[in-house]
Amino acid sequence: MEYMSQEGYDKLVAELRHMESVELPQVREAIAEARDKGDLSENFEYHAAKREQGRLLSRIRFKQRVLENARVIDTSRLGTDSVQLLSKVDMTNLTTNGKMRWTIASPHEANLREGKISIKSPIAQALLNHKVGDVVEVTVPAGVMKLRIENIQL
Repeated sequence: MEYMSQEGYDKLVAELRHMESVELPQVREAIAEARDKGDLSENFEYHAAKREQGRLLSRIRFKQRVLENARVIDTSRLGTDSVQLLSKVDMTNLTTNGKMRWTIASPHEANLREGKISIKSPIAQALLNHKVGDVVEVTVPAGVMKLRIENIQL
């Protein structure tokens, strides 16, 4: 079971619909055009279009499985007393004194550009269930980070 926000769920549904209604017909059209060009055994365009179709169908099946197992979290039932899925966490790196803010998201919603880290990441795992003021040690590839939780929001 995969828990996610309503926004993440809607985004996955939109991506799936786009793949099924726009990308798949384009690939099928490319296959038909390539097939019309003659001998399929040496037709590069045909083989490339077939590979693209296989890749696209694989992505569609993956997104369908994710959506089948997805559960949208009711944010009105979440609190801000401890870090959990969908929490926005303000923290200070005690080594560098740098400030950062991350939103704990499902793996399918994780996007560093948007400030969302996967709940399965080492930082999120270390922060889970901690409260404001707690100092958390996180083992990352660069060593051990000490983070102090400054604020938790939804």
